[in-house]
Amino acid sequence: MRVGLVYDLFEHFDWQPDDPEDADAELEPEETVAALEAAFGILGHEVVRIGPVRHFIRQMSSLHLDVAMSIAEIGRTRNREAYAPVLFELVGIPHLGSDALTLSLSVDKVWTKELVALTGVPCPPHWIAPYGNAKLPEILKELFPLFVKPRYEGTAKGILPSSKVFNEGQLRIEIDRIHTLYRQDALIEPFISGSEFTVAVVGNYPAKALPVLQRAVEKKTGIGLHVLERKGVPQANWAYELPGLLTPELEQRLQDLAIRAYEKIDVKDFARVDFRVDDTGKPWFLEVN
Repeated sequence: MRVGLVYDLFEHFDWQPDDPEDADAELEPEETVAALEAAFGILGHEVVRIGPVRHFIRQMSSLHLDVAMSIAEIGRTRNREAYAPVLFELVGIPHLGSDALTLSLSVDKVWTKELVALTGVPCPPHWIAPYGNAKLPEILKELFPLFVKPRYEGTAKGILPSSKVFNEGQLRIEIDRIHTLYRQDALIEPFISGSEFTVAVVGNYPAKALPVLQRAVEKKTGIGLHVLERKGVPQANWAYELPGLLTPELEQRLQDLAIRAYEKIDVKDFARVDFRVDDTGKPWFLEVN
């Protein structure tokens, strides 16, 4: 089959003067595209490299594709992952992965959490500091430390060591940073100390959870080490740990919760579901990628 591959490389990003330094974090190096091309080739398929969505728009009537796949994420709205799938649907090309609705939903951390919580998957309480509104609920003053991040970003965009806040002054600084640099709502949650795990889920009806992967956390802040890798933290100062123990019982619990989240937002084919497990051993849902 002819497989069309839509993607954004770092070099495709159109930098603007007011972009934050991690504005291109969701894009890919050439090695990612080469790896996907090789994988399809091993399976006997011909890969047509298309590049950014704008290239697909210009070429879509002449590509003669059997199926398509998109990992493109250039855009400045929460619908950026959905651009290519909508076009695939419009011209009748089957595609791998979730449809436009699920992709846009999963970018919105708040809506995703609220839907996933309906299945009984534990989700941390959360509050929104709406873009352009600095008013804070009084209850937040009783819940420090808190964690602050953009509502509509992925790949840890907008997260710094300072995202973990211990008082109202730090909280206001972080909210202002999100509003100013990312021009969107700030999501505020209690900081969950403990271990961090990610669960890959594949397939449809039934979905299958793969073995659980534990992620290292930075020892001083408790933030996932993968989050800090692009944040200018001097590598020599990194100290990481793998707190807790992934028992067979905990792994099964995380896999079950991941499948429930995956199915609730109607993911198709593949996703990664992230969790934190607190010091009492309780898993908390973070997001679907």
